[in-house]
Amino acid sequence: MANSRMAKYHQVSSKSPKRSHFFKYLLLIIIGLLVLSLGTFLYYGLSAPKINAEVLQSGGSSTIYDRHGQEITALGNENRTYVTIDKVPTQMRDAIISTEDRHFYQEHLGINPFRIARAAINNLEGDSLQGGSTLTQQLIKLSVFSTKKSDQTIKRKMQEVWLAVQVERNFSKDQILEYYLNKVYLANGTYGFQTAAHYYFGKNLQQLTLEQMALLAGMPQAPNNYDPYKNPQAAKNRRDLVLKAMYNNNKITLEQAQAAKNTPITTGLKPYRPNTGVGENKLIVDPYIKEVIHEVKAKGFDPYRDNLKITVNMDIKAQKRLYQIVNGSEIAFPNDQLQTGISVVNPQDGAVIAMIGGRKLGNVQLGLNRAVQTSRSNGSTMKPILDYAPAIEYLHWSTNQTLRDTPYTYPGTDITLNNWDHTYMGNISLRTALAESRNVPAVRTLGAVGFNRARKFARKMDIKVAQNEGLSAGIGSNVSSLQLAGAYAAFANGGTYYKPAYVAKIQTIDGLNHHYDNPGKRVMSEATAYIITDILKDVVKPSGMGSQAYISGLYQAGKTGTTNYSNEELSRNPALANTAKDALFAGYTKNYAIGVWTGYDQPNISGVDTTQQKLAGQIYQRLMRYLSSTSSNTNWSKPYSVVRVSGTNILYVRGHHPNNVSEHSSSATSRHQQDNESVIPNRGRRENNSTSENEDGEENNSSDSDLDNSNSQQPNDNSNSQNYPNDSSAGDNNFPPATNNPNQNSNANTNSQQSVTPPTNNSANNSSSVTNP
Repeated sequence: MANSRMAKYHQVSSKSPKRSHFFKYLLLIIIGLLVLSLGTFLYYGLSAPKINAEVLQSGGSSTIYDRHGQEITALGNENRTYVTIDKVPTQMRDAIISTEDRHFYQEHLGINPFRIARAAINNLEGDSLQGGSTLTQQLIKLSVFSTKKSDQTIKRKMQEVWLAVQVERNFSKDQILEYYLNKVYLANGTYGFQTAAHYYFGKNLQQLTLEQMALLAGMPQAPNNYDPYKNPQAAKNRRDLVLKAMYNNNKITLEQAQAAKNTPITTGLKPYRPNTGVGENKLIVDPYIKEVIHEVKAKGFDPYRDNLKITVNMDIKAQKRLYQIVNGSEIAFPNDQLQTGISVVNPQDGAVIAMIGGRKLGNVQLGLNRAVQTSRSNGSTMKPILDYAPAIEYLHWSTNQTLRDTPYTYPGTDITLNNWDHTYMGNISLRTALAESRNVPAVRTLGAVGFNRARKFARKMDIKVAQNEGLSAGIGSNVSSLQLAGAYAAFANGGTYYKPAYVAKIQTIDGLNHHYDNPGKRVMSEATAYIITDILKDVVKPSGMGSQAYISGLYQAGKTGTTNYSNEELSRNPALANTAKDALFAGYTKNYAIGVWTGYDQPNISGVDTTQQKLAGQIYQRLMRYLSSTSSNTNWSKPYSVVRVSGTNILYVRGHHPNNVSEHSSSATSRHQQDNESVIPNRGRRENNSTSENEDGEENNSSDSDLDNSNSQQPNDNSNSQNYPNDSSAGDNNFPPATNNPNQNSNANTNSQQSVTPPTNNSANNSSSVTNP
């Protein structure tokens, strides 16, 4: 018996340490999770958007007019009459608080964890009047966050809680309620309860009956669903729920509630009418107006309180046409999730004519403007800006400058670069390299110019290329559609850059007018701008890489671009194979420059397939056709600084052409001449050049070099060994394949199918290329 007791004792004793260790580890795990959660909350909270009284109030009634004087909208797309809290009757406040947040005045952190849990249970039971968010949280959503369900992320929820606490600390309950009352949307283009009272009942808030107050108080949760004009029965059901909530909250008697419920929903309701036309423009002009707000503030005005009359550079007809193109059915978008950002700029003064920040956005306002975001690569649309224009500007290269399209590895690395078609063309002309968007010659050209010198060139057009991007930036860097349009506008007007501008005039309440001219600055020579334009004309021909943008009879130039996925991204999601991350088109006439980006907000989930990559060019084509229907259609005049070889499409910078060149026209000595003749392609003519190759297959030349290039980082060509001769051959716009080229390295063809390994410091951009039409 004793032995049995001892055995049990030892058995229990042997288990106790195990249990102790288990609970110890469990406690450590719980503590670790708490610390991790707290750290994550602090990290997200500190990175939350800034919020202040101006953001929360967003009141005022500044009016915005387009360039022709047509009224567009009220500032912030909010046609409202601001009302202070002391002008809001108690019963109206009771209706809102009983409906949206009955413990509003008892909550001092801006959140209510118990309410969140209760709302979750009620939602499961299908009988929920209130959501989980407090009034403070709803105010924050309306002020700084999108209300789309897809945006309800953990990060955003944490930031919402963080900001709710900040708002509760810095503002009184009455202030918070006032901001909310004036900010919420109540259908039919109305914002704020005072505006809605006038729109629906033709009264001030103090004059509304109980049932009318209840109707308005029930609308913010789903304004269009509870619109009394469109859905009267749903509106009545919602109104009656509000009356029930007010009774349960001891704000009205049972008799009051019953009498109000028995009142028809149409009692006192004014006949339906469109909201003055201004409301119809709200979603159409939203991204543009968002940028106007920033620009007006930068000029020292308070656009929410100063009651300004703001004239902007928008053409409202062009804006509506653009909105129709991307939200209608004339272009075969694959789904509503494929997004776009589009900017239209006047090359003569930088005026932003139209802008779209997204498509199929519903009622989201002042949200993400994809036209100005700079977190996506511009692909091959970068090549004229960073590679070839600097080569013409600084090295005085001609259109028939010989470039090597052969296997290439970024200097100092084992990272290889390929072309869009995974082949090489051997020795080709600059015209061919740019018009057919060959990656390898573009990067070699950037190396010849010098990375730092090219960066400075691009920066003059407000395109900032980071030092650590290296040579891979030559085939794509983070550039917005607005930046693209602004830079290409400089090509269109002969070399002058105008910073894109939205505001033309501001009239203050005292009648004083402030006009805003937009001074330009010369960023390149007329020769550079003209030669780039002449080459990019080839892209938008019926046989060009951008044939989807072709418009019969129109003098225009353009460039396509895509960015591909890195090998790492493809390994994580093989379904992205044969798709692109971004697809772009940038094009221009003498009157308009347009930048178009297309892609998905979450590119690692969905990519743009080969057919969809043409959509950017199709958007451009339809918009440019509309814009050009009411504007002049003239070709670019060849400046005296450019020499065209007679009978060819070969262009030289004057003073850097061979002595035996015969010019295209006998009038070449004039300062400017019209150059409307058809382009005559080369006939495969090639002249031998005296340039020798070193043992690495690179051409030796002692021409211009970039003295500050040594500071650039890999992948970058610090050796500058790829400076090509300025006038080495007559050029060729239709070179035969590399194997037929007597000057071609014999080993090039055997490596033509070499796979691309993206640069590790810029993996999203290394494969930037145009797609094969």
